[in-house]
Amino acid sequence: MATLNDVAKLANVSKMTVSRVINHPEQVTDELKQLVFKAMKELNYQPNFAAKALAANTTRIIKLIILEKVDTVEPYYATLLMGVAQFLNGHQYALQVVTQKNAGIGDCDGYIITGARQSDFEWIQELNRPTILFGENRHNYDFVDSDNKYGTFLATSAAITDGYEHIIYFGIELKESFEYSRERGYMGTMQKAGRDPQIVRFGNHSSESQNYIQEHWQEFEKNTCFVCSSDRLAIGVERGIQHMNGNIPEDFGIIGFDGVFLDQIAEPKLTTVKQPVMDMGSKSAELLLQKINWGLPLTEDHQPTRTHRMEIAFSPELIRRQTTRNYHLT
Repeated sequence: MATLNDVAKLANVSKMTVSRVINHPEQVTDELKQLVFKAMKELNYQPNFAAKALAANTTRIIKLIILEKVDTVEPYYATLLMGVAQFLNGHQYALQVVTQKNAGIGDCDGYIITGARQSDFEWIQELNRPTILFGENRHNYDFVDSDNKYGTFLATSAAITDGYEHIIYFGIELKESFEYSRERGYMGTMQKAGRDPQIVRFGNHSSESQNYIQEHWQEFEKNTCFVCSSDRLAIGVERGIQHMNGNIPEDFGIIGFDGVFLDQIAEPKLTTVKQPVMDMGSKSAELLLQKINWGLPLTEDHQPTRTHRMEIAFSPELIRRQTTRNYHLT
């Protein structure tokens, strides 16, 4: 059976370099990785990660904790899950998907938490492992998210450019950081353009936005665009307008937010603010492994001792489709 020393000799590198390629590939150049991987393949060398984890008192397990109802966000989380898993697979970590109820069953090396609300942070502070939040927050936790304010700036600016006279924001009825940021993006753009803002909030269910459109149909003038905080709400708006025989996009425009599958199955297809969710998931996993590998002592809230926190905001992209006038632009 081939040993670590055999691989090092064949690749003409040190044993330390081989170990680093196996355990911390992000610290090694691509050229070195290719040399070591080629030698491992020729020798049929299989690292015993279970034994290494046991010796190092680690589990090689990361837990993804989902703290909100999946039926209101699917297929968003499926895409996030693929991004997290893709990165962890490349670094020999296993992924467990759990709820808050089951988060404490079995050990792990760290947590990625998504869907956290204000009421969850007292519980989150009790976790005794490095943690990354998927979603901006005001509790000093490292996080990955999209630039929510910029996203609604893009959407509102597009509605103005398209010549819609009235622009109404349909938001999610949550007192959370991401929703505040999206509303600020809309409000700031409207105020800068000298427009009067109008905000209506719902639970994140298409039926709620659809019913609102139908029940208040007489209040909506032609030449109105609805900027929505999610594609789910946008689909409800679309169905409501269609039910009332409104003309999309000439008289009524619709812009969603997320860009994960729902925007493409709508008919007509939704213009939306697309988040790079898979890349965001991979970055969440990458940051968590960095925290684990730092090996720094934890503060009282179980975060590595550092002078600043990591805040990664991905820039979303406006994808024009058939629910706004200038969809032919892209």
